[in-house]
Amino acid sequence: MNPDTSPPWPDSGFPAEPYPGSRPDVSFVHEDALTNPITPDPSAPSGWRVDRRCLDDWLAGRGAVPLAQRVPVLGYGSNANPEKISWMREHRGLTGPVVALQVRTEGLAAVWSAGRRVVDDQRPATLAAVPGVAEEHVVWLTAPEQFAALDAVEGRSADPPRYRLARIATGSVIVPETGAVLDRLCAYVAPERPTGVARTDRRPLLVGGSPVRCTQLGQADAAALTGEPGADGLDTTTVTGPPEPDGWPSRIFVYGSLMPGQHAWPLARGHADPLVLPRPAFLSVGGVADTGHGYPALSLDGTTGVPGYLVELADPVRSLPALDDHEGPEYRRIRVVLEDGAVCWVWLWTASRDGHVPLPGGWAARR
Repeated sequence: MNPDTSPPWPDSGFPAEPYPGSRPDVSFVHEDALTNPITPDPSAPSGWRVDRRCLDDWLAGRGAVPLAQRVPVLGYGSNANPEKISWMREHRGLTGPVVALQVRTEGLAAVWSAGRRVVDDQRPATLAAVPGVAEEHVVWLTAPEQFAALDAVEGRSADPPRYRLARIATGSVIVPETGAVLDRLCAYVAPERPTGVARTDRRPLLVGGSPVRCTQLGQADAAALTGEPGADGLDTTTVTGPPEPDGWPSRIFVYGSLMPGQHAWPLARGHADPLVLPRPAFLSVGGVADTGHGYPALSLDGTTGVPGYLVELADPVRSLPALDDHEGPEYRRIRVVLEDGAVCWVWLWTASRDGHVPLPGGWAARR
């Protein structure tokens, strides 16, 4: 819970002991041992505000990368604790502001692992598939340089590793404040069982054949549990090396000349996943205008909303730079949340709007 004081909140309001520690009950950004709440604002390019400023602007003022250059990573244990974040800065080289979104997971749960932590003999959490269960956790929007610290904390590079980084296809993760559905996001999970020997201390502890959720039992009682390590039941794809920010999401929202039936559609089609058909979609904020040059401009401060199409890319890491070149320097690529909760890339107009003519019905409805 949050301290009974006005933000920013010091780390002392969120003690790290006992593991996994306490956490803010809002989305937040953490810097210099202080936690600031962030609030959603779809009219801001980042989608969030802190101290009434667009979060991207706030981050830029601190030399940090914007949200579009960060990778979502589920934090279900102590990484949601501000005091632990400061410990990571001091002992594991973590740098830059930490952006953490409050999320609700469904079909996923933090459960007690089979082993203990060497540093304090406490039992850490691990992630498991638990059908029918909903929990609250956080998602770090992780800057590329922050993965080294997370990898060190999670023992990703240990031999054998304590945890591995993987994309999760089990259950769902939703940001209640925005309705965003964070599919295929990353998480640190127990190692796979290869042909050889793998450590089992970060696999779920099965007591009577079932995992024990961290919300059901506190650390003192969890430490006394006895059982056997078992499978986590997750559908995962292991991530090799540092994850690419352009790799998530794998969808683009097109609202102008890149739409099916428009003159630049062959370019988009050349990058699209041939197994997934484009589908009509709607961005419920903002509006488009005719630039007078044969293509539209998207702004986020309109009220009409924007019709378009959602296009799945076959290889977003390869395709997005090419599509950026097509859009040119007058546009900035950001992530937005569509009306149905899908998170996708879109190109936002950033140049002057002098002479633009609003198109309330969208680009395809122009005369």
